[in-house]
Amino acid sequence: MNIAWGITGAGHLLKDTFAVMEELKKEHRITVFLSGGGEEVLKAYGLWGRLNEICPGDYLEEIITSLSEGKSAPTTGRFFLKKYDMLIVSPATTNTVAKIVCGISDTLVTNAVSHAMKSMIPVYIVPVDQKEEEKETVLPNYVDRDICENCAKCPPQKICDTVAFGDRKIDLLKCTACGDCVFVCEHGAVISGKVVKLKVRKVDAENVEKLRKMEFITVLESPEKIKNTV
Repeated sequence: MNIAWGITGAGHLLKDTFAVMEELKKEHRITVFLSGGGEEVLKAYGLWGRLNEICPGDYLEEIITSLSEGKSAPTTGRFFLKKYDMLIVSPATTNTVAKIVCGISDTLVTNAVSHAMKSMIPVYIVPVDQKEEEKETVLPNYVDRDICENCAKCPPQKICDTVAFGDRKIDLLKCTACGDCVFVCEHGAVISGKVVKLKVRKVDAENVEKLRKMEFITVLESPEKIKNTV
């Protein structure tokens, strides 16, 4: 089976999504369509290497990025040619869900959803915010300035290979989440795996309910449920 997989800029459910992708990769070909935010978040959470193992670059096993596709996203034309048996979007940000509900297709992932629906190809979506509730999510690495001593010779900045660490902060657009800075900071100011509580907005929960009613779209509760669709 050939699976198209959209990933958007959400850190929540991202590692659970990868666990399912790696399992399905054993028997199916997966093409990943990355929104601009999705590409940035993958690198910030240190998942870029794992993605390259899932999609090594052969035909229908590629990583398609917003930068490589430009505004017209020509590769999404594969849906018209029935090259994919399904499209999975996991995780799907609240922004992505809202755009799909409103018929907006101005990102690589929402464009893929639009083309899949027009081609009557089933679309399975795992939104990160599904109902009004408090939930927990894990933040990428960051510098706690209340702890940071602003050392003249900062060990994390010195050992950072991607030059992501500087001026008492981490540039998440450059960070690969290697974790080296966490271990070399003498004051414990670099925080990894911080869990925070969030409140799902009413408007986002309402959009998910609208999404459930759309033709060719199935909303799934979690990445684990994806395995039941294949």
